[in-house]
This record gives sequence, structure tokens and C-alpha cells, in this order.
Amino acid sequence: MDNNLPRQTILVVDDVPDNIDVLGGILKENYKMKFATNGEKALSIARAKKPLDLILLDIEMPDIDGYEVCRQLKQHESTKKIPVIFVTAKSEAEAEERGFKVGGVDYITKPVNPAIVRERVKTHLALYDQNRVLEEKVKERTSQLSEAFETIKNASMDTINRLSRAAEYKDEDTGAHILRMTHYSASVARAMGVDEATVESILYAAPMHDIGKIGIPDRILLKPGKLDADEWKIMIQHAEIGAKILEGSDANFIKLGSQIALTHHEKWNGTGYPQGLKKDKIPLAGRIVAIADVFDALTTKRPYKEPFSLEKSYSIIIENRGSHFDPDVVDAFFKVEDEILEIKERYKNEKESLLFQLAGEEA
Repeated sequence: MDNNLPRQTILVVDDVPDNIDVLGGILKENYKMKFATNGEKALSIARAKKPLDLILLDIEMPDIDGYEVCRQLKQHESTKKIPVIFVTAKSEAEAEERGFKVGGVDYITKPVNPAIVRERVKTHLALYDQNRVLEEKVKERTSQLSEAFETIKNASMDTINRLSRAAEYKDEDTGAHILRMTHYSASVARAMGVDEATVESILYAAPMHDIGKIGIPDRILLKPGKLDADEWKIMIQHAEIGAKILEGSDANFIKLGSQIALTHHEKWNGTGYPQGLKKDKIPLAGRIVAIADVFDALTTKRPYKEPFSLEKSYSIIIENRGSHFDPDVVDAFFKVEDEILEIKERYKNEKESLLFQLAGEEA
């Protein structure tokens, strides 16, 4: 044993003091020893803050037998990995088999042979140490992989945001619009009880909602006045164009992006486009992004309008509850009104949004 290493701690459990003395005498030179004369005391010691490295456990005890002690040890998070060696006068194969079934790692019969005890203890302590070292390496590697995955996710999100701007590049507020409506969508989804994995997918997919506008002529896209009937027919094609651009991907968030691009202009009463879907026939992500996109359009300057006040924007959304918008989505939107306003303030414009992101990266 390396004298520079801390001595490992072994708990001996036996209701006969003479048996404890024998095992303690065999092992005390090389290990730190703890003792218990019943199962309750053994469990108490094992669950204490000071960790044990191995337990030598008698089977036949008056209160709780060794099998039950081992079973309880293996059910407790802090003790389930401690190796348990049964030391007992029971030499039947059935008893030994039962010991392994409840979680024991070895089985020594009494009267014990000191050399066998020392070697068995040495072997299982070495295995336990190896397992702990391996677990630490796995934890460290898992942490490294998680950090790498987070970096990749952030890079992917940044790429999606930047590429999505191409569809509306001439709009001075495009970058901030994408950030605002994306985070509005995530907040509303969370308020509706959507699971976090799906919320994250919406966060990645929502920026691509209007990517189809890349196929719409600037004379229509940037027209300062109302579109005529022919221009409108061209304009509404951007939903299907966007869906086609994104279709066929194996990535789930790209698939969701295609769905959102196609359906975020559908209306709850069936008067939207391009398919005239009604109520629950419209995917939930499309219904959520619809309100986020419209709210941002209402409260910001566009080529065809000045920004509306919050009061007017809210009243338009409320008026369209049950016609344009899913009533449940509207309710969720107002449930997180404070979050919506905080996002609106955070991403006032593209320049300030970029500064906010950089500050977050440096923090």
C-alpha cells in the first residue's frame, strides 16, 4: 500500500464482537476501520458524510439481516456503489447466490482465512478505485462534450439568424425583428406548457419563418403602400417558398422551420394562407409564431406603416382572439406580458441587440 495515499475506510458489521475483533485484527494495519454490531447502525454509518470504501457484512443478525442491509444500501444513491463482501458461517450455495442477487460482490465463509480476507479486500478496493476513476473521467468527458455541444448550438443559432436576414436584408430592423419574435415565440410556448426540448426547437426554427421572402421581388416586398391584388398573390407565395427551401432536412429544427414557414400566416378561423387551415389543423408552432410575428410587426416601423402603440397593438390582438389567433395562444401571450416587454426592450434594434449579445458572451 502506498503510504502517501489516504487510508481507505472499511466497515465491519457483525453482531458477535469476537468476529469483529478477528476481522479488525486482520485489516487494521493497512486500513481505517469502522465497526457496527447491528444493521441499523451499519446503515447509519454508511449514510454518514464520511465515505466508506468497502463493507464486510455478516448475514445472520437479530434486527435486520445482512441481505436486507445490503438491499437498502443498494437502493440509496450515496451508498449503492460501495462494494459489499458477505462474511458468514452460511456455506450453502443458495445463501451465496442470494448474497449476489441483493448486490454483494463477494462471499467469504467463517472461520475466515486471514490471507483470503486480505486478498479479497485488496482486489475489491482496487476495482472500486478503478470504477471511481473511470466515473470521474466519464463525468469530465461528458462535461467537455456538453460544453462543445453548447458551442455548436450557439454557432448554429447564430448562423440561422444571420442566414434568415438574407430574406429581408433591406429591412434595417431585420436582425432585431428576428431576435424579438423568436424569443416572443419561446416565451409563449413555455407559457402554454410546451416541454423545454420543443421550446428550444422553436427558438431555432422561428428565425426561418419568413425565409421564403428571398423569392419575392423587392418592388413588392418593400412597397411603401398597400399591395394590389396581383402583388398580393405574389407576396403570399413566400410561405410556400420558405417551406420548400427548408423541406427534406434530417434536422428536426429545420423540419419545424419548414412547418412554421408554411403555416404562420394561417388563421384560427380558416381565412389565412396558403392552405386556409382552421383551428387545430394549424400546427401549434405555427399558431405561436403567428402571434409573435404579428405583435412585432404591429409595434415596429415597416415600409408601409409607423409603429403602433402598445395599447393599440394589444387591442388588435384581443380583437382577433378566436379569429386570427388561437384563443389559448392569446391567453398565453398575455400571461407572459412582462417577459414580452422585457424582450422588446432588450432587442430594441439590431445594433443594440448585437451589443447585448456580446455583453452576454463576455459575462
